[in-house]
Amino acid sequence: METLNPPQTALELSVFWTWMGEDGICRTKTKPLAEVTIVEAMENSVAVNSFYKEKKFPLLIDARNIKSMAKEARKHFSTNGRTTKINSMAIMVKSPLSRIVGNFFMGLNKPEMPACLFDDEAAAVEWLKKYVL
Repeated sequence: METLNPPQTALELSVFWTWMGEDGICRTKTKPLAEVTIVEAMENSVAVNSFYKEKKFPLLIDARNIKSMAKEARKHFSTNGRTTKINSMAIMVKSPLSRIVGNFFMGLNKPEMPACLFDDEAAAVEWLKKYVL
């Protein structure tokens, strides 16, 4: 199984590593203590949308290292009102507090696609597999 350790081929961005897995699931991982503003959010979206020109795909987000995310970045990541190649997203969280924050985000910025929080990578990947086209 692929892990959320970025391969050497991963795109290294300001506060993210982003890559397409061999299983057809895109992965993005925040760097330690990442502070995500709208600039970093948009940078990562460009990277994610650079994969697979003809089809949509699921996205696994490892947000366990994140320090903060600006309101505008949260809104952008909800994908509401913008074009994206992703058709589903699983967000990795590491603590009860980050799960509460994640649920709050999902409630306020409800994504236009299936989205779920996980603390287990294998479960997240298994859930996303049904969205691989």
